Amino acid sequence: QVHLEQSGGGLMQAGGSLRLSCRASGASLSDPFSIYTMGWFRQARGKEREFVASVNRRGLDTVSDAVKGRFTVSRDHATNTLDLQMNSLLPEDTAIYYCASRPFRASEFSSWGQGTPVTVSS
Repeated sequence: QVHLEQSGGGLMQAGGSLRLSCRASGASLSDPFSIYTMGWFRQARGKEREFVASVNRRGLDTVSDAVKGRFTVSRDHATNTLDLQMNSLLPEDTAIYYCASRPFRASEFSSWGQGTPVTVSS
């Protein structure tokens, strides 16, 4: 399984910006298709986990309507790093954010980061 290490996040006022990073490691990365898709999920207190954004190795990105126009997802294949630039933050963005990866042809995200909190104050 792929190990995902997250960093970034923190506390920010509404309207501000934060950045999340996720670095993948592990022997399975010898196969580049092991992390064909990498993405971000979040879970707010008392709510279900929800999809935020993802990008595959071909550069195809998917962004949820809740963050479209405000968040940008990107990845660096050379460093196996996934980033999420979060601009125009809203209190509704407050949640624990999780990095995840999915192998080529897989239907489920199978590797998960440890989670990092994002708190947006009004």
